[in-house]
Amino acid sequence: QTGDRIGVLCRNHHGLIETIVAATVLGVDAVLVNTGLSAAQLATVTEEQRLRVLVHDDEFAERVVALPAELPRVDERAREELVAGALPGDLHPPERDGRIIVLTSGTTGAPKGARRPTPNGFGPLVSIIDRIPLHTRDRVMIAAPIFHTWGFAALQVCFALRATIVLHRRFDPAATLAALVTHRCDALFAVPVMVQRLMEVPPPDPRPALKVVAVSGSALPGGLATRFMDVYGDVLYNLYGSTEVSWASIAGPAELRAAPTTAGRPPHGTRVRILDAAGQPVPDGQVGRIFVGNEMLFEGYTSGGARESRDGLLDTGDLGRLTADGLLFVDGRADDMIVSGGENVFPSEVENLLAQLPQVREVAVIGVPDEEYGQRLAAFLALHPGETLDPDAVREYVRHYLARFSVPRDVVFVKYLPRNATGKVLTRELRRYYG
Repeated sequence: QTGDRIGVLCRNHHGLIETIVAATVLGVDAVLVNTGLSAAQLATVTEEQRLRVLVHDDEFAERVVALPAELPRVDERAREELVAGALPGDLHPPERDGRIIVLTSGTTGAPKGARRPTPNGFGPLVSIIDRIPLHTRDRVMIAAPIFHTWGFAALQVCFALRATIVLHRRFDPAATLAALVTHRCDALFAVPVMVQRLMEVPPPDPRPALKVVAVSGSALPGGLATRFMDVYGDVLYNLYGSTEVSWASIAGPAELRAAPTTAGRPPHGTRVRILDAAGQPVPDGQVGRIFVGNEMLFEGYTSGGARESRDGLLDTGDLGRLTADGLLFVDGRADDMIVSGGENVFPSEVENLLAQLPQVREVAVIGVPDEEYGQRLAAFLALHPGETLDPDAVREYVRHYLARFSVPRDVVFVKYLPRNATGKVLTRELRRYYG
């Protein structure tokens, strides 16, 4: 009924989109469930979001078995039967608009539900195409998970532009490249780790005639932007934002060429301010808390909580700085910054440096407890097949470019970094190395 909530546990395919649209028509809130949640997390989300129905792909059948017996489940066969058996007749506007609820990524804890506003005009679309040159009737492949804010934003943009949408249930770099060529795609929406994976397979011949590769969801590793554009052309656009603030800034190819780690500039209708702990603006180039204002700020968490706001600007939870010419740089999460021996250290700075080593496939740097210094840096590196590195060589490399307190005391080699379904590194999994 109007006002109820349904859960949607689906990968990228037509059934997911049909379910979202159906919920909207009914005035029902659709909770987009992260496909990477464990059975226990799924049970928590079901209870906290008060779901009345769960629509799910068949592959998740075992994961939903432990949910309360009274919760109706709609698998793929049942969904198609509902579509086929729909009664004819006119549709009427619901008493209330259905809301989309996106779960936060939950890399450090349980995911929270964030109520997404419904655009009431073309302002949000203008903000995106102000900096990313998308056009009506483009052919767009959405590789980013649609249950994630970025993938869902891509879907909304495609609807508004009357675009043809290409979807794969799972991301595979070779299959993605082939589909881009076969379907003559103009644009690709992805998360940074997908771009990294595309660089690990030979480019097809002919190469995709892409005009736009738009990424968001996590930081671009150091050097990846220029390496990718050297192969596929100057088509990369990096959007910095979050579930709570939607977008904050967008970096285009020219900006990424000049400064590969920049988050770019705020698009049309967006304000970005860097504030200190007291809420006062900091000078250009000085690190502070990033606050953002636009017309798509989230409406609060479904649990009733909210983010700190000042003068219509919402706290992103990130630290960063603005240059004199307006470029934004993100130094990392406020809770990721560590204090080692009295010095403020940003793990992202060390990550970007280590990512430039040719032997390194992926890297994560985190803070861990230290009896002498309070905290210290630990670097986790996954190397390309057949490559080797010495821990002392890694430390010496960092020491050559950064301050002494930025040198990771611990260098741990792993086969791969644990990531969630949107490509973000699960730092809580890395901290398990330390008990």
